[in-house]
Amino acid sequence: MKEKPIILIAFGGNAMIKKGQKGTHKEQFINLKQPMRQIARLSRKYKIVITHGNGPQVGNLLLQQESCSGVPKMPLEIIGAMTQGQIGYMLESSLDDALMEIGINGEQQFVTLISYVVVDENDPGFQNPTKPIGPFYTAEEAAKLTYNLVETDKGYRRVVASPKPLTIVERREIKKLIELDFIVICCGGGGIPVIHKQRKFRGVEAVIDKDLASSILAQEIGADIFVIASDIHGAGINWGKPEQEILGKVSRAEMEKYVQEGQFPAGSMGPKVEAILQFNRVTGSRGIICNLEEIEKAIEGETGTEIIK
Repeated sequence: MKEKPIILIAFGGNAMIKKGQKGTHKEQFINLKQPMRQIARLSRKYKIVITHGNGPQVGNLLLQQESCSGVPKMPLEIIGAMTQGQIGYMLESSLDDALMEIGINGEQQFVTLISYVVVDENDPGFQNPTKPIGPFYTAEEAAKLTYNLVETDKGYRRVVASPKPLTIVERREIKKLIELDFIVICCGGGGIPVIHKQRKFRGVEAVIDKDLASSILAQEIGADIFVIASDIHGAGINWGKPEQEILGKVSRAEMEKYVQEGQFPAGSMGPKVEAILQFNRVTGSRGIICNLEEIEKAIEGETGTEIIK
């Protein structure tokens, strides 16, 4: 029997909480129905790894934490682990329902794995924290805090480092689970960032870009297709101009030219494009950016932005 190809699908954290929503658990479960139905159908033909963002969920936990002084505050690494469990449970529950709908819930196994990502303690990102997280503060509130803060149009906000991911600690376990035909949910929020210190891993106050971490994992497990799925339909050029265009199939050389032109902002589309380019350079395999509701169509080559040789 021919081995099923491996797909790694990276969900955006905002995919679970749509614009204008509060992010209740009911809203998030409703939002997961359609993408999980696609995953269930795809599992017939592919081995699947799911990674996901956690931006809104981390922000909510930090806001809850800052609003209550009656319990100990948790460091960012612990909050990251909490969201991996929270979102993993919601993905598993939604996936179980979707598999049941098509009658294969007893055949297909799945598991959520708490994941570490190794970073370099000398990464320049630690010297210049730029990743905004958590609630907004007034100038008066900000003056009492010991965090690194940045002023935004909505007030002051905490910023943390965002170093480059180097390797996924649990890559071997993930690969073994894939071989056993598990759907694996892992690297939530880009993974828990750790450094090697005195022969062991130590968590650090940082946030890893989940698309870059997903690209590293896709390379390490030998994925055949890497898909970044969020609330956008693909990578766009000339954004906001009359000649604005969503890219379809694009050669690596052409996409790299657009990167050099500064077509993809660092805070939004930039990391997504960098992630699929990096994957394609190393593996030569398909890297796709698509809408969450069009994953199957994108894999069939009918929509989304895809890097080709």
